[in-house]
Amino acid sequence: MKTPYLFVYGSLLSGFKSPAYEYISRYFLLVGATTVPGILVDMGNYPAAVPANDSSTLIKGELYVIKNPAELSWAIGQLDDYEGAVPEVGETPLYRRDTVPVTVNNETVAANIYWFNGDVSNKPVIHSGDVLTYMMEKNN
Repeated sequence: MKTPYLFVYGSLLSGFKSPAYEYISRYFLLVGATTVPGILVDMGNYPAAVPANDSSTLIKGELYVIKNPAELSWAIGQLDDYEGAVPEVGETPLYRRDTVPVTVNNETVAANIYWFNGDVSNKPVIHSGDVLTYMMEKNN
């Protein structure tokens, strides 16, 4: 069974108030702010997350749960398309969906996450792990 939880750290965050977030809020309910081990990098037009070798580097984000479990497969399929996880034939996926343990409100659950599937070498690391704060500082 697919997990009904989703961890987001970039354009799907509530703080962006983007059309993508409007989609998330239609199908998913915010559980709370949390972190996952990983490294967040600035790809220029968007952030990308890659798994970390240890848990000393954290990505700040939000945990969501599907509102209607019957819509999970459809909603995740739409997110897979948005994240470029299902490419055209012959193309490499931009992101890959995986599951990670996420703790929020003293409960640990398995949540979907989209890891970047490309090369992040020579890209600026977002050391705070917080893309919203990073973007505000970058734009000032």
